Amino acid sequence: MRRNQKGFRCSFCGRDKSEALILIAGIEGHICEVCVEQAQEIIEEELFADGDEKQNNSEVILPDKISPADIKRHLDQYIIGQHEAKKFLSVAVYNHYKRLKQPATADEVEIEKSNVLFVGRTGTGKTLLARTIAKFLNVPFSIVDATVFTEAGYVGEDVESILSRLLQVCDYNVEAAQKGIVYVDEIDKVARKTDNPSITRDVSGEGVQQAMLKMLEGTEVNVPPQGGRKHPEQKLVKIDTRNILFICGGAFDGIERKISQRLNTQVIGFNAKEKAKVDRENLLQYVSHQDLKSYGLIPELIGRLPVLTYLEPLDLETMKRILVEPKNSLVKQYTRLFELENIDFSVTDDALEYIAEKALEYKLGARGLRSICETILTDAMFDLPSQKEVSTFVLDLDYVLEKLSGSKIAKLRVA
Repeated sequence: MRRNQKGFRCSFCGRDKSEALILIAGIEGHICEVCVEQAQEIIEEELFADGDEKQNNSEVILPDKISPADIKRHLDQYIIGQHEAKKFLSVAVYNHYKRLKQPATADEVEIEKSNVLFVGRTGTGKTLLARTIAKFLNVPFSIVDATVFTEAGYVGEDVESILSRLLQVCDYNVEAAQKGIVYVDEIDKVARKTDNPSITRDVSGEGVQQAMLKMLEGTEVNVPPQGGRKHPEQKLVKIDTRNILFICGGAFDGIERKISQRLNTQVIGFNAKEKAKVDRENLLQYVSHQDLKSYGLIPELIGRLPVLTYLEPLDLETMKRILVEPKNSLVKQYTRLFELENIDFSVTDDALEYIAEKALEYKLGARGLRSICETILTDAMFDLPSQKEVSTFVLDLDYVLEKLSGSKIAKLRVA
């Protein structure tokens, strides 16, 4: 409660109400915001004075003896395949946090951060890679969608609100936020729409890219704590982005055509033999910064994303492994759900293969696996909890075919 009457002072420090931002009224006195902060510090010191150290979220969590290979081994437990992307990400994250732990001395070389750009089809694991690496390092992590941003002054969100979500995740601890990871999804949606001059401004494309430049490189940004537009009456928080690792990802639908055009420009000469060896089924492995520029990213933005890697398209064998091998695989999740009902759940190999084939047919990536499994198992998860005599549920190919064909007379195969 703010009091504006003349003559009120803080009962603790004696500060006049004109010298304080907030003067909180009590029954017989007042207290200013400075004394409140000091009281909070005293409380924290007393509470943790018995030896229990308070966790400092602003410290770098990376252990001394960890290596990029250790980071990749952790990623292997949750993500199937994508070895190239995991290797690039492990090295980039390792170097970034070793850079943060480097003592600040004037005579040493200053290491610059290496922001990462993922190129891969939908459902191949771009977001999962970023989320898994952040959880492993125990650092603040947020995911933002680039499609909602527009150039300053237009309908939409300002680019500065990218950091608002990161600030909220770490309970507005600025020191912790300044050492976090931000994953900017759908970065391809802010590509320049056309190279031809237009009478209208590209406020959600090139304008957004230009607004992101200084933030990605490292600067002090005034961030609205609650997100949204910046207003004169809103108190802004200053965040230094020099130590924030930005990971950008996008499907870049159609970039294979740009890659193919570039690879086919030389059909004779010294590189003719190498051109003949091009894998047409996976052109993303040849992606370069030149292709991103042709797609519509401005050179200034590409230069601030030096680590470029791709995610391979998922094949049938990879889809089957995704269903069963990761620590949080779908089969393990459903097994745990049925365990809570004292039911043993299992899936036959031919059923797994058919589910993987359908996911490939729908072209939804790994996300399509869950959609199919939910369609198949919804009736079972509805009926079995009320059937106390059922102790085993085997998901076989016949049951899968019946459910996916829309049959209403499918019978639960229980024992």
